[in-house]
Amino acid sequence: MTELKKTILFENHQKLGANMVEFGGFSMPLYYTTIALEHQAVRNEVGMFDVSHMGEIVVKGPDALAFVNYVLSSKVEFSNKMQYGILLNDKGGAVDDLMAYVFHPDHVLLVVNASNKDKDFKYLESFIDNFNVELFDETDACGEIALQGPKSFEVLSSIFRNLPQESMKFDLYSYEGHTVLISRSGYTGEDGFEIYADLETTIKLWDKLYKSGVTPCGLGCRDTLRFEAAMPLYGHELAEDINPIEAGLTFALDLSKENFIGKDALVKYKENPKRKIVGIELLERNVARQGYEVYHNDTKIGVITTGYLSPTTQLPIALALIDINYAKIGTELNVLIRNKMIPAKVRDKKFYHKKNKI
Repeated sequence: MTELKKTILFENHQKLGANMVEFGGFSMPLYYTTIALEHQAVRNEVGMFDVSHMGEIVVKGPDALAFVNYVLSSKVEFSNKMQYGILLNDKGGAVDDLMAYVFHPDHVLLVVNASNKDKDFKYLESFIDNFNVELFDETDACGEIALQGPKSFEVLSSIFRNLPQESMKFDLYSYEGHTVLISRSGYTGEDGFEIYADLETTIKLWDKLYKSGVTPCGLGCRDTLRFEAAMPLYGHELAEDINPIEAGLTFALDLSKENFIGKDALVKYKENPKRKIVGIELLERNVARQGYEVYHNDTKIGVITTGYLSPTTQLPIALALIDINYAKIGTELNVLIRNKMIPAKVRDKKFYHKKNKI
């Protein structure tokens, strides 16, 4: 059995009594107190997550920006705005979704999902022959903390000055002589920041944030938070057999670009889409889990991708990939749960909207 990897903050989690689980090949905190309490801390105040398991792949060379635009679905430009994109296969399916930071046209950082990092690196390598670029896996040298919640700006501005004022913007800062990358972004549906630093600095920042009263949060509430905000989780709402159009991620898809992997397949699919990720609300108190079948009358029309009793709304809600003919809001459906058909209806998939707008 392969030994689980540990992030630089592993000992911090142990000292806090975290319940640890395997995720993406790492031993990661699921929760410290309860998922519900940590969820509410982020919705109402501020919480922090160790996300140092995420993969960091650096693209360097004269063709770095051209290369990234060829392999990603979105139009990636040299700016101080972090850009979300999807790495596609030639059929238009998602190999992974990721964030791109362009420091310079010849220097781009790609932040990828932990479980896909090795796969992504090999996949990217397969396209470099036609570009003057080099790839570097910087994962083991980098730590990452996500500070999330309506009070995140107040907390972080006590440590760093001139924080990004707009969503998705990023900049470089200094902490005790060490470079820190901070972007105004996150995976919770709240205002927040993602903070990248070397390993030693990551520990110092975690300790400083904890001493200032920030609630440590685990992956359990990270999932319920992103789910309520209709943010996709790879392997659930996005996969090699689920494309960005089906996932509702057309904002990360620029079909006007001259060429990128999967473009032809998606142009064709857009003409006649077959499936769509939708929101579903159960009309009885129950929980629809990933893989549960969705029916219209006696016809199976799709499957649940994620489902919870929402900590914020207290409603039994889910995301589902279904036949597009049944995707209209208000459509009555059934979900098969433990051999019983539970009535449900299609609703807006964004179950939560943040209170503070930036």
